[in-house]
Amino acid sequence: MQRWRGLTDIPEDWGRSVVTIGSYDGVHRGHQLIIGKTVERARELGVPAVVVTFDPHPSEVVRPGSHPPLLAPHPRRAELMAELGVDAVLVLPFTTEFSQLSPADFVVKVLVDRLHAKAVVEGPNFRFGHRAAGDVHLLAELGRDYDYEVLVFNLYESGEAGGGRPFSSTLVRGLIADGDVAGAAEVLGRPHRVEGVVVRGAQRGRALGYPTANVETLPHTAIPADGVYAGWLNAGGEMMPAAISVGTNPQFNGVERTVEAYAIDRVGLDLYGQHVSVDFLARLRDQRTFDSLDGLLECIADDVRRSRDLIQAHTA
Repeated sequence: MQRWRGLTDIPEDWGRSVVTIGSYDGVHRGHQLIIGKTVERARELGVPAVVVTFDPHPSEVVRPGSHPPLLAPHPRRAELMAELGVDAVLVLPFTTEFSQLSPADFVVKVLVDRLHAKAVVEGPNFRFGHRAAGDVHLLAELGRDYDYEVLVFNLYESGEAGGGRPFSSTLVRGLIADGDVAGAAEVLGRPHRVEGVVVRGAQRGRALGYPTANVETLPHTAIPADGVYAGWLNAGGEMMPAAISVGTNPQFNGVERTVEAYAIDRVGLDLYGQHVSVDFLARLRDQRTFDSLDGLLECIADDVRRSRDLIQAHTA
C-alpha cells in the first residue's frame, strides 16, 4: 500500500481512483463499512481505493487545545486500512491555511487535480471545507461538474457497547475513559491498543518479582481508566499475554500516570528502548492500596492468574 503525506507526494502519473475522506481515528466497525464500500467500488471500476485523512486532528487547528484522545496513530490506521484492501492513504497536513479552503476549492485541489476521483464514498453526515460548509449534497453537486459519482452509506452500527448507542470514535473514547475496554473492543472490532517506547521506571515490579515494561505512550493517546487489565504486550512481532497496570501506582505514592505491562511467564526480557504496543482485553479491578506488601503480592498473583485464564479463554 502506498502512503503519502501531502498532495505533492502523490505520483504525477496517478490516474483515476475511488476516494473516501475522514479522520477515521480508530478505524472502528463503522469506518470499516465505509472503507469496505470504497474498496468494493474501486474493484468494480478497476481503479485504486484511496483514503484521505488529516494530521493533526482538525479540531486542534480550528479550536486549539481541543485535540481529542487518539484511538490509533496514523501508521496503525494505515496498517488497518491496508488489511481492508486500501491501495493508498493520503495524510493531509491540516493547517490554518488548509482549514480555510472553501468546499469547492477542497474538491478541486484534492479530489480533482491530484486524486482524479472517479467516485467518492462517504457517510451521510460527512462535512468538508471552511467552517464545514460542505455536505454530501454539495459534494454530489460538484461531482456532476467534475465527473465523479458520490456514494453515501450509513456507517452507523450499534450493539451492547455504550447501552446501544451508535458506534463512533466518540463512543469508543468514552468507553476507554471509563475503563470499559471490552465495550471498546466491540466497537473497534479488535482490542484497543496503545503504543510507545519502553523506558526505565522505578523498577519496583522487578523487585517484587513481576518486571514490567513501562510504556511511554504517544502524545494524545486514549489511555484506559486507572486500573488493572488483562491483555497482550506486543514486541518485536511477538504477542505475549500480559497483566497491565494503568495509573499512578498509589501503593508507592506515585504521581506520574503510567502504562506498565507484565509479560506473563516470560523471563529475562529486555525491551528498553523498543517501540511496543499494549492491547487491552478485559478490566480486572480498580487501582488500590494494600495494608502490607504480602497483600499486594497476593493480589498481583491473582491478577496474573486471572489474566492468564481470560487470555487463554479468549484465544481458545
